[in-house]
Amino acid sequence: MVEQSIKYRYDTQLLIEGENLDEDTISDYFNANFDGDCLLAVGDEDLIKIHFHTNEPWKVLEYCRTLGEIYDIVVEDMDRQARGLKG
Repeated sequence: MVEQSIKYRYDTQLLIEGENLDEDTISDYFNANFDGDCLLAVGDEDLIKIHFHTNEPWKVLEYCRTLGEIYDIVVEDMDRQARGLKG
């Protein structure tokens, strides 16, 4: 059996509720400060949905918390999922 290597292990998803949120500013910050891929930061000035693959989801959570209230947080281990285990 050949094992697949997953470069970014954790699929990190959450919602940010705040004021004057800017998806472009958030995306720029992610691209400049976090190692990962598959970034999705969409929404409006009150609510942003984040989706990001990274090996350091706690850094994403720490940053997003500075922007507003974070909730509906999901961090899934894609390596475990690839091996058929619960994520």
